[in-house]
Order: sequence, then structure tokens, then C-alpha cells
Amino acid sequence: MVNALEKKASRGKKLIVLGFVTIGILFLMFNRYQDPELITPSAIDTIQRIAYGFYITLVVSFGAIAFGIYRYHKEKVQNNGKDLTTIIAIVTNSSKSKKVFVTTFIIYGIFFSLISGTLVYQPEVNFVTHYGAIIPSGFIAPCCDSPGYMPKIIIYLTEHIGLQVIPINLVLQLVVSYLVALNTSIAVSAYAISKKGRGISTIGAAAGLFIACPTCAGTFLSVFIGTASGIALSIALAQMQTLFIAISIPILLVTPYVMAKKLRNNDGSCKIDH
Repeated sequence: MVNALEKKASRGKKLIVLGFVTIGILFLMFNRYQDPELITPSAIDTIQRIAYGFYITLVVSFGAIAFGIYRYHKEKVQNNGKDLTTIIAIVTNSSKSKKVFVTTFIIYGIFFSLISGTLVYQPEVNFVTHYGAIIPSGFIAPCCDSPGYMPKIIIYLTEHIGLQVIPINLVLQLVVSYLVALNTSIAVSAYAISKKGRGISTIGAAAGLFIACPTCAGTFLSVFIGTASGIALSIALAQMQTLFIAISIPILLVTPYVMAKKLRNNDGSCKIDH
């Protein structure tokens, strides 16, 4: 029985890996169409259809990852092992933890959308006047930018509110929002045992904000140390975007295991009943 559950959990991990690998290949493949010389009147319709296929495949990949996580989590709880991953699964399986997870995921996702420019609000700009947009309307821009930044979805919701969906930002938004929500749901249970664990999670969440918008660091810093210094630091931070990605995601990945150790009994079982 245990071996059967472990095999199912393994299939869940394979789905997760498959989803992320597919997304990586998708980004690399579409980058082939980012040469402006390829955008000719005869080729634009074909590239546009490829862009539609890009997002269909991206959504399917997200679905595979989500289903893989669901299966892996479920089988870990049923297996009731004594490893840290099982502790994390048990802790986040309670009704309270699930509510905290969903609430955090939504709130953080919205906040990430705002600072990354996915959700655009420009009260001083009228999209109809400045861009000749039809309200409501939307389109996919297939070219041209760096890998992961195209194809871009532009949606005009009102004269001042719109959506700008950039593939890499969308992936990062979902990944970081999931990790922040996971950390928060565990921290709710671990808080009484370990304040230090929650602190690390908070640092990871803050660093994760800079993934899609590193210049936000300058905005926050300018509040405390002055606008001029903030702008200078923003420029420096923008050049360190990769560093923020490297720092935030590993912290958000490691912190659940740090907190799980605080929630494990000496015999390896979880301190929280399930």
C-alpha cells in the first residue's frame, strides 16, 4: 500500500517537472520568432496563430503543475511518513491552513500584478485618446522582445484600466504567490513554536516582490532615505534582477522545511494532528 502511494506521489512530481520543462521549452521555441525581419505581412498571421498556441500550451502546463502538486500533496498526507515533506503536507492540509493559503495566494497575486505591471491603472492616460483603443478589447502582440517576454497579451478594460500579460511575469507571479501562500499557511501553524521561521518567510516574500519589479526596491527605499537616493538605488537594483530571483525563490523553497523541523516530534511524526 505504501509503495503504491509512493508511486502515485512520484507521478505527481513527474507532472510538476514536465510542466516546468514544457514552459522552458515553450519560451525558447517562441524566441525563434522574435526577429523583426520575420514579421512580414505574409508571416504575421502564422506567427499570431503560434502565439495563440503558445498560451494554450502554457495554460495546459500550468494545469499539469497544479494537478501534480495536488496529487503529490494528497499522497504525502495519506502516506503519513516522517519526512519533512510529509510534515509540510499534513500542516497545510487543515481547513484553517487551506483558507490562509487561498487568501494569501489571491491577495499576494493581486499585489504582484500591480507592482509588475500586469494590472495597469493609469488615471492620467486615456487609452482611447492615446492609443486609439476600443473599450473593451484585447489582442496578442507576438513580437519583439527577449525570451519569456513575448507573446504579450494586452487588454483594455476601461479608459484607464487594463491588463498587460507578459509570460515570464505570469509564471513568476504564480510560482512566487504559491510559495508565499505555502510559507504563510505553514507559518500560521508554526508561529507559536518558531517566530524565527516566520521571519525568514517574510524576507523571502519581500524579496519575491522584486522578481518582476526590481525597481520597486527603490520606491520603498526612497520613502525612508529620500527620492534622489532611492532613484540611484533603483537603477542599481534593476541591474540585479537576476540576483533577486536567485535569492527569493530559494528562500521561499527552504523556509517550509525550516518550519517543518519545528513541527516534527522526536519520533519524526507531526506535532499537529490530522
